[in-house]
Amino acid sequence: MNNQRSIRLARRRIVSAEKDDLVKRSFGPNGSPPLVLQPALDGISCASWLPKNREWIESRLHEHGAILFRDFNLHGVGEFEDFVRTFGHELLSYSYQSTPRSKVSGNIYTSTEYPAGQTIPLHNEMAYARSWPMKIFFYCEIPAAEGGETPVADSRRVFARIDPRIRDRFIRKQIMYCRNYDDGLDLSWTTVFQTTDRSQVEAYCYEAGIEFEWLGGNRLRTRQVCQAAVVHPITGAWVWFNQAHLFHISSLEPSVRAALSSTYEVHEYPRNAYYGDGSTIEDEVLESIRAAYRQETIVFPWEAGDVLMLDNMLMAHGRQPFMGQRKVVVAMVQAFE
Repeated sequence: MNNQRSIRLARRRIVSAEKDDLVKRSFGPNGSPPLVLQPALDGISCASWLPKNREWIESRLHEHGAILFRDFNLHGVGEFEDFVRTFGHELLSYSYQSTPRSKVSGNIYTSTEYPAGQTIPLHNEMAYARSWPMKIFFYCEIPAAEGGETPVADSRRVFARIDPRIRDRFIRKQIMYCRNYDDGLDLSWTTVFQTTDRSQVEAYCYEAGIEFEWLGGNRLRTRQVCQAAVVHPITGAWVWFNQAHLFHISSLEPSVRAALSSTYEVHEYPRNAYYGDGSTIEDEVLESIRAAYRQETIVFPWEAGDVLMLDNMLMAHGRQPFMGQRKVVVAMVQAFE
């Protein structure tokens, strides 16, 4: 049974007005995120309101994990980039990629370019690495005709839902991510590392603590041990923060998994996840983790011009299948290292 909570923002309960009465705040049922900020008066622009209220926004983000800016009259990627820069950080490039994306402008990227009929499971951006963006912004230029929502889930609540014995095991052992790069099999290493220069790949791996091995032809194999859960540096809260449930072979459709196993050895799969000591993560353990995400999933509809701001450690995100055209772009800032 899918226990995700669907939120209709138009019916949200109004909580209070901003102190200057220029922006109103609202939440979903039972105070669920995201916190929605909307102009209380016509003609209020982000350019004038945001700089004066940045500290207040930051504190609300650390409290709720997600803020949705709606009806602020943002038009196009350029204005979205200006919006993101208001928070005082340079936009990050998307290196050491896990999914296919294209650069739109500067360091603004398309959201993950998976087929429209495919669900992207909830995850924290780059939680498969040792460095990640602290904030991630989504801008909806064109909402899908049907579906295409960006569901979210509070990583603190996901952590709390997971069996403590499982949590403790993951925290103690950590997670090993294994990837095989081969042209035509998942992403190539030139796409993931954004270079065709092997020496640059090696330098990145040395810096990031990634074991690497060049194989025959143009193939590369990497291994990296990373965190399973971490303490948020501002709030002090434990959060579930990894992508084992995405990288593990059990995340694939049974037919795809069967095809891979008939062609490749386990250590040759495009991607897989193990406990940090190299031992196998049990399928049933990963399914219990996926269940925790499902139970904490919150879905809300996009509207044109919306900006969703997430604390990437506090809030996981995903994507629902959709029909029709959909244009959502992404910006990331403030690297945690």
